[in-house]
Amino acid sequence: MHRLAAVPGSTSPSDGLVFIEQPPAEVVLLSSADSDLSALAALLDRDPRPLGGAIAIRALNLAALQHPAVLDHYLRTSLQDTRLVVVRLLGGRSHWGYGLEQLQRWAAGRPGRQLLVLAGTADQEMELLPLGTLDSAFSLACSRCLLEGGTENLRRVLVSLRHPLEGTALRPPVPEPLADPLPHDWRQEPGPRVGVVLYRALLQADDLALVEALLQALRQRGLAPRALWVSSLRSAAVQGGVSDLLRREAVQLVLCTTSFASVQLSEAGLGAPLWDGLGVPVLQLLCSTQSREAWGASSLGLSPLDLSLQVALPELDGRITTRVGAFKQPRQADARLATALQGYLPDLDRLAWVADLAAHWCDLRSTPPDQRRLALVLANYPTRNSRLANGVGLDTPASCAAMLGWLRQAGYDLGQAPLPSDGDDLIRALLAGRSNDPESHHRPALSHLSLADYEAWWATLPADGRERLERQWGPPSTDPMLEPQGFPIQGLSYGRLVLLIQPERGYGRDPALSYHSPDLPPTHLYLAQYLWLRQVARVQLVCHVGKHGNLEWLPGKGLGLSASCFPEWALGPLPHVYPFIVNDPGEGSQAKRRAQAVILDHLTPPLGRAGLHGDLRQLEALLDEYWEAAQLGSERAEGLRQSALRQLAQLEMPLGPGDDPLDAAEGYLCELKEAQIRTGLHRFGELPSAPQLLELLACLARPPVADGQGLTQALARDLQLRFDPWGDEEAEPLEDADRRRLRELGCTKARQVGDGVEWLEAQALDLLQPLLEGNTPSAIPGPHTAAVLDRCAAGLLPDLLRCGEAEHRSFLTALAGGRIAAGPSGAPTRGRPDLLPTGRNFYSVDLRGLPTEAAWDLGRRSAELLLDQHRMEQGEPLRSLALSVWGTSTMRNGGEDIGQALALLGVRPVWDGPSRRLVDLELIPLPQLGRPRVDVTLRISGLFRDAFPQLVAWFNRATTLVAQSGEADADNPLAAAFRRDGQPWRVYGSAPGAYGAGLQGLIDSGDWESRADLAEAFLNWSSWRYEGLGGADGLGGSLSISPDRPGLEQRLAGVQVVLHNQDNREHDLFDSDDYYQFQGGLSAAVEQVSGQAPQLWFGDHSRQQRPRMHRLEREFDKVLRSRLLNPRWIEGMQRHGYKGGFEMAASLDYLFAYDASTDRVPDWGYGAVCDQWLGDEAVLAFLRRSNPWALRDMAERLLEAHHRGLWEGAAAVQLQRLRELVLESEALVEG
Repeated sequence: MHRLAAVPGSTSPSDGLVFIEQPPAEVVLLSSADSDLSALAALLDRDPRPLGGAIAIRALNLAALQHPAVLDHYLRTSLQDTRLVVVRLLGGRSHWGYGLEQLQRWAAGRPGRQLLVLAGTADQEMELLPLGTLDSAFSLACSRCLLEGGTENLRRVLVSLRHPLEGTALRPPVPEPLADPLPHDWRQEPGPRVGVVLYRALLQADDLALVEALLQALRQRGLAPRALWVSSLRSAAVQGGVSDLLRREAVQLVLCTTSFASVQLSEAGLGAPLWDGLGVPVLQLLCSTQSREAWGASSLGLSPLDLSLQVALPELDGRITTRVGAFKQPRQADARLATALQGYLPDLDRLAWVADLAAHWCDLRSTPPDQRRLALVLANYPTRNSRLANGVGLDTPASCAAMLGWLRQAGYDLGQAPLPSDGDDLIRALLAGRSNDPESHHRPALSHLSLADYEAWWATLPADGRERLERQWGPPSTDPMLEPQGFPIQGLSYGRLVLLIQPERGYGRDPALSYHSPDLPPTHLYLAQYLWLRQVARVQLVCHVGKHGNLEWLPGKGLGLSASCFPEWALGPLPHVYPFIVNDPGEGSQAKRRAQAVILDHLTPPLGRAGLHGDLRQLEALLDEYWEAAQLGSERAEGLRQSALRQLAQLEMPLGPGDDPLDAAEGYLCELKEAQIRTGLHRFGELPSAPQLLELLACLARPPVADGQGLTQALARDLQLRFDPWGDEEAEPLEDADRRRLRELGCTKARQVGDGVEWLEAQALDLLQPLLEGNTPSAIPGPHTAAVLDRCAAGLLPDLLRCGEAEHRSFLTALAGGRIAAGPSGAPTRGRPDLLPTGRNFYSVDLRGLPTEAAWDLGRRSAELLLDQHRMEQGEPLRSLALSVWGTSTMRNGGEDIGQALALLGVRPVWDGPSRRLVDLELIPLPQLGRPRVDVTLRISGLFRDAFPQLVAWFNRATTLVAQSGEADADNPLAAAFRRDGQPWRVYGSAPGAYGAGLQGLIDSGDWESRADLAEAFLNWSSWRYEGLGGADGLGGSLSISPDRPGLEQRLAGVQVVLHNQDNREHDLFDSDDYYQFQGGLSAAVEQVSGQAPQLWFGDHSRQQRPRMHRLEREFDKVLRSRLLNPRWIEGMQRHGYKGGFEMAASLDYLFAYDASTDRVPDWGYGAVCDQWLGDEAVLAFLRRSNPWALRDMAERLLEAHHRGLWEGAAAVQLQRLRELVLESEALVEG
């Protein structure tokens, strides 16, 4: 839509393309800040002619000129006779690159035109000031005046601008210093003192409605606000002033309304001194740059720009995201400036919620430990008794039992009864009562919430949300779980602490919901559980233990929740703490942004090399014997070869065609041996055992860090070995020189790179062991190894050893209402020692820089690997691919999946020079590309939609570029499709406000008949099309989300390859339901709509230097052999009791579900799991003792695999044994 705006600034960005019709003037101010325009209007009220004479001035917010066509029109019309343009830009040159370039051309286009470019922040002055035509000293003085702010400084700038207009000598203005920070409306009043940090620009623009409403809301709750106006928190001097004033006032909490952070991303891992020094919670109040109407209509909640500046960056400070307290609205049209002045309109309902949250934090802090009332919540999904206390990588029951002990030792009232002695004891106590599992519903509930109390609360909720929930579930009185006493509460009580089993979402009530209800509202029972916590138990803080529960995934806005969003209904304005694994920033950020969570990040599970076991070890020995005989020319060689080939056939290894099978087998054994697996689970607040700690240290020391090298690389270099143990493929043959050198060093087997890697790993452990014991290693082979060991001794090892105590301390600090310092997030084994020690409130990434150049580079190389291998296998180029993209991995790796997708399209990112932010995309010419482009369809997760709307916009821009390129069909299948259907969009995902892919509920309930049913659920959950392009930097504009099942089916009908990438080896495909839901669901959907099963590929991006690409079937085989059937892992699970059995049952579920959706899991895998898990008496004894529910589930799942035709080779004796185990475990459970 194209429109003319007679009053610029009166329209919304969502109104479409709006051309500006502004009366001409000799001077024009263009600014990123509405406060500049308001301040200029206030100055004109006082001094109508600051420029002297009759010189007129106009003003406009740069947001109105983001589109190139709009700017070009404005230059041709409104600026045609202008003599001086002043641009004040918040951000670097890349934020408005096209505009600055065109204004420079405008200035050069006619004598007498002048351009003054000023920086909105001091750190951008060196980049921006030289872009103008005026003297740099003069420009700097003007910039400093406006940075100081206030109408007087603005007047001084305008007075000084008379000189370039008159052609006289420039006289730089002298800034008038202003108090910074400046106290506002401090009163002598009772109550906890709360710091409030506000932008001084609002005061100078007389935009005070938000401030007045906020302070009033705080005072109404008995708080004593100490408000401070600041120019910016980026200044050390301002930080010092804020700190001094707030310390002097002994504030109990700080509420920030400013954007950005007090630290830069590059230094944030070292802490935020301003807030760390105060030691109190810091809340972030959001101020939307959109109108309230735009927010109300948006499922995302915030614009990409607001998400970046007001959420992602403030998280570097460890701020707690709250709600949108004000919206940008036109205040009045100023005829003198020919623009509409914008101001913040407070939202009293949202401000009340934020003030309640602030009051609750203060109340928690002021309550003595023995009076504090707390809730620990344990996730439970699937809602079976075998899967209680979910927590990825965490021994959640043992951690929770330890937490109870810590709290009692710290003086909390946990009653007089003995606490659980360990995790299994805790689970026994929980399952003696009621849980989500229907078989427990005859047992007594912990308590009840009366229907009257629930209905009284229900009546206070917004009507639209109540109507939506009642359409699904009916009124509260008809809930099938309602009992005469009220809604039952499930959990345990220890004095003033409640241990709650998180209620189930409701999909189990009706199997059809899993097909058709991606945005299912919570049940009345669900909401009643949390309402009971708040109103009856009167808890002051909720702690969800372990990644992750379901509250933060309830339907509602992605960010900036409204009073109708279900996460808010459940949790309310309560302080919320969340122990969470450090390598999952995406899902942790979801809890931070939608449920005001303070993250307490924890260490990964202990990790180690998989090694070989059983038949694999025997095969390796046989191969070693064969190669030795062959080298000696022995007559035994051929017999040994045939024996090896027979054993290889029995093992059914997925070896590539064309390779010598024994060479390929030996290389694959090396890969399996070096695979990184979990050897146990993490217990929050504890360190692994000494042997596990040594292996974990080796895993952390192995990858190269920044520009350095890893430990095994350093060893290889010092020992004059040529191969790269980190970057080379294990199956590659060693050079003769390396073979000789390794034998000189005592390595008895040296044929392939993997042999050398294995030997170096052993040397590395020998060198790290003394470090763990506090000693200096002897016989360090050279300076490179010494440097890595020094780095380990000085930083990595001490930080690792601090993790247990840091987690313990942060837990007690958080539950007492203290501040938790911010820290980075990611996968530690990807060369991220900065993630340690854990126990911090992790942050994610600055989304303005994605994809990073490193992510693009890896994605490009990975794409090339896939294209080369596809061509080798199929004999023709790949034309169409579907890729699932997740928010969590994007946060971890900087956007490798998007980089890969762009590379497949043949589109190259363009980054700004100084900031390295993405500013443009360009088509790679076909001659340079050297191949046809690939038509790429993305299935994005709901978290990706919420966290990275700008990447959706960039990808949409890329597909539009490709679609409109005019290239031949043979070279550009996307353009060919566009010419047929006129549809360039290639991004699909969940319904607005919904998450997931639809398969989990069906798999868990068993309510499906064929793969077509799974495909149907996936298509229903994935058929929303994401349209729209961002602004010049990808952060402006908006996305349109609309249902388009026919469009999705049309895209998938031509898909040849379904791809998913994994960016670390701290987990695998059978550790999570997400992998099968997204890749398996995509595969089933493609097969359903096209009638042909697609090729399934797996991208291993765990090493930057060595991306790998192989068929999904190979990855299934690798995980089966390296982890599921590995005694190291099985024994590791047995050390964790109930949770170990939980993990085994979960892994089998995920294997089964992947097979159900793809039919690619090898048949032998079921039999091997059956024999090695349930055919081993030691494992059976463990399961009977610690988790008989898991024993029953696994036996039933294997029988289901047989009944559904997935396990075709089951022996009669195996099936009979499984039936016996089901009956036996039933008796154990009932007993």
